[in-house]
Amino acid sequence: MEKKCVMVIDSELPLGLIANTSAVLALTLGKKIEGIIGSVVVDGDSQTHEGITTTPIPILKGSGAMIKELRETISSNYPDLFLVDFSNVAQITKNYDEYMNKIASFTSNDFEYLGIAVYGNKKHVNKLTGSLPLLR
Repeated sequence: MEKKCVMVIDSELPLGLIANTSAVLALTLGKKIEGIIGSVVVDGDSQTHEGITTTPIPILKGSGAMIKELRETISSNYPDLFLVDFSNVAQITKNYDEYMNKIASFTSNDFEYLGIAVYGNKKHVNKLTGSLPLLR
């Protein structure tokens, strides 16, 4: 089965927050998805370069409401897809312990999603995100 990975980020966010959201999502993908990071490579001068992603990751444009709806659809109907979300909870906490405590008090209505990353069956990912434009 062919795999695909995309990020959908709220295009209304300030540029710095867009960059931060994509970095956070990418770090989790790199940790959780076996083989998504390639091996160390060597250039013509025998200098080494750490492995980068072996999978293209288009960054698509969405709104906060659309991202929330997409996240709910994936969670409810596509258990085969790997989903990472980044929400407002991370923006209002100062460290991971505080994040864990705060998120435990939130319900689905409280979350505002800045972005999500989706990885898995290419047909499913395309069905869900194929009509979304690139974030430019």
